[in-house]
Amino acid sequence: MKNTPALFLDRDGVINKEKNYLYKIEDFEFIDGVFETCRYFQNNSYKLVIVTNQAGIARGYYNEQDFTTLNDWMLKEFKKQQIIIDAVYHCPHHPEGNLPALAIDCECRKPKPGMLLQAKSDLNICIKNSILVGDKVSDILAGKNAGIGTSILIETGHGLDASDKLMADKVVKSLKDLCK
Repeated sequence: MKNTPALFLDRDGVINKEKNYLYKIEDFEFIDGVFETCRYFQNNSYKLVIVTNQAGIARGYYNEQDFTTLNDWMLKEFKKQQIIIDAVYHCPHHPEGNLPALAIDCECRKPKPGMLLQAKSDLNICIKNSILVGDKVSDILAGKNAGIGTSILIETGHGLDASDKLMADKVVKSLKDLCK
C-alpha cells in the first residue's frame, strides 16, 4: 500500500459552525463549502481525516456516547454527498477536566501530535505531503509538531489575531479557498 497524503480537518469551526461544546445533532450546522472541498481532495486521492479535541467529555458536559451519536450522524451526511471520511480521531481529555480519569495531560490533545501520528500509522499517510486545516493555533502547532507539510488556518471558527496568523503556512477565509 503506497503512502498517500491526507487532508486533516479539525471539526468545530472548520467542518461545522463553532458552538461551544457541541454534541447535539440539532445544533450542528455544516460550514459552507465543506462538502465541495472534501470532494475535491477525495477526487485528488487524499485521505480525509478528522482530528478533534473534545474537552467537553472531560469536563462532563457530554459523554462518549453523545460524541459517537453526533459523529455517526455527521459521517452519514458526508456519505450522502458521496464523501468518505477515512477516519475520525478525537481527544476526550483535558488537564482541567471534571472527570478524574480524563483530566490528564495526554499526547493526543492538540497542540500535541498524537492524533495525527496515530492516523499516519493507521492509514499509511505521507505526512509531509499532507495538509491540516484548523481554526486555532493549537491545530497549527499540532500539524507542525507532526511534520505535516502544510498547516492552514481558517477564519471560520475562533477569532484570530495577527500573531495567530503568522503561525500558519497559509490563512484562508473559507474552505472553498483550498480548491483554487
